[in-house]
Amino acid sequence: MASTQSHTAADSKKTDEILLSVDDLRVQFNTDDGIVQAVRGLSFDLKRGETLGIVGESGSGKSVTNLAIMGLIPQPPGKITSGTAMYQGKDLLKLPIRELSEIRGNRIAMIFQDPMTALNPFLTVEEQLTEVTRKHLKLNYKDSVAHAIEMLKKVGIASPEKRVFDYPHQFSGGMRQRVMIAMALSCKPDILIADEPTTALDVTIQAQILELMQQLQEEEGTAIILITHDLGVIANVAHRVLVMYAGRVVEKTSVSELFADPRHPYSIGLLESIPRIDERNDAQLQPIPGQPPDMAHLKQGCSFYDRCPFRQDRCLKEDPLLVASPSAGQFACFVDVDNTPRQVVEAE
Repeated sequence: MASTQSHTAADSKKTDEILLSVDDLRVQFNTDDGIVQAVRGLSFDLKRGETLGIVGESGSGKSVTNLAIMGLIPQPPGKITSGTAMYQGKDLLKLPIRELSEIRGNRIAMIFQDPMTALNPFLTVEEQLTEVTRKHLKLNYKDSVAHAIEMLKKVGIASPEKRVFDYPHQFSGGMRQRVMIAMALSCKPDILIADEPTTALDVTIQAQILELMQQLQEEEGTAIILITHDLGVIANVAHRVLVMYAGRVVEKTSVSELFADPRHPYSIGLLESIPRIDERNDAQLQPIPGQPPDMAHLKQGCSFYDRCPFRQDRCLKEDPLLVASPSAGQFACFVDVDNTPRQVVEAE
């Protein structure tokens, strides 16, 4: 498979400086069905100026990972059972709420997945945008309103000098998403966590928003964690990718390697289930069979076993750890997809 990644000007700001280092993060939730292991031993480093993509099906632990980093996991029913998230010498998972609130929305910002519920319906857009800049940038009211209008203009909202005084219910879902993006970018954060930032947007606005995020990255060296189901977006803006399944990283590699030489069967399945412009029109998509596992009742062995066309007896008993790939990156599978002959079996 050929890579479709296009390198951007943001590469000029990409360095080896590690802004965020997450190690062995584990998050669980107590539910009526039992304890759900939502994130199981996740580790990664995020460098200044890079975009790290996180992909996987719904329920794989992508959003929970970043909510835990931001200190937004409700406890109870949630609980962070282990791990560290180091930022500027501080463990975000152990910071007092007052100290964390000075970082959250300022040096680390997040674009939330659901624009319909993330904004306060009782406050105008102006009140919500200016609160951020008055608190963290110490702007006076006049300057904070001017800044809010400028940010709304940047994210493509028409007549921002008027719309800034409207309430969230007066905006469409896509426009609310743009307001959230404007809020997240207001303080020019070191790290931007974008959880499905373009889901509610049409393709034209999507391109504008992605360009705005890349512009911020180019100018400020901002590191971006991009959570998305859209592999096309990943191919065009990300540098590295974490592929998550059942709360674990099953592949960790560069974007070019993921598209050119995916190693984990799940990664292969994701790529084969999307249409490609370089294939004939009548080419059949290959969906991944079956359903993700019940996270409250995980079986012994590899969580992808029931859906894997290359499974072996060993996979039923052991859960593979991340190992170095022959080409680049890491993957969690007992079988090398290129160098070991395998018999394809029907998934149950």
